[in-house]
Amino acid sequence: MLILKLLVLLTLANGTPVLLKKLLGSCCAWPVDGGARFFDAQPLLGSSKTLRGLLGALLVTTLGGAALGLGWEVGLLVGSTSMLGDLFSSFIKRRLKRPPSSRATGLDQLPESLFPVLACQSSLDLTVFEAAVVVGVFFLSEVVFSPLFYRLGIRDQPY
Repeated sequence: MLILKLLVLLTLANGTPVLLKKLLGSCCAWPVDGGARFFDAQPLLGSSKTLRGLLGALLVTTLGGAALGLGWEVGLLVGSTSMLGDLFSSFIKRRLKRPPSSRATGLDQLPESLFPVLACQSSLDLTVFEAAVVVGVFFLSEVVFSPLFYRLGIRDQPY
């Protein structure tokens, strides 16, 4: 049951920014990096990482953690570390000169699931096996369901 609850929180964390973009378009879509560039002259994170998505994910996962009986603190920890993983992925992709929202299988899924699992592992008494299952199932579900969400008009890209 704990694995399922963590997968729900990861889905909330990573799905909320996508849904907010669909619902609000460009409204309140301020880039987290403020348009800053790194030493390599590439954007620090890119325009697709917004304060709206970040704050929305934190709010929804905090509420989700409480609703799932894990506590708001666990929800906030999962949301914040998942978003940290997402920002880390974007930072690396910009260093590789990949455009925002471009596909990088593995890099797009692993940090945003692995960071939260590692952050929660001791407080939730997760075994290494349970942690690996959460990361693996999240990875596979992202790869499998993203094309479906694209066809349904939820995602802008099929990955």
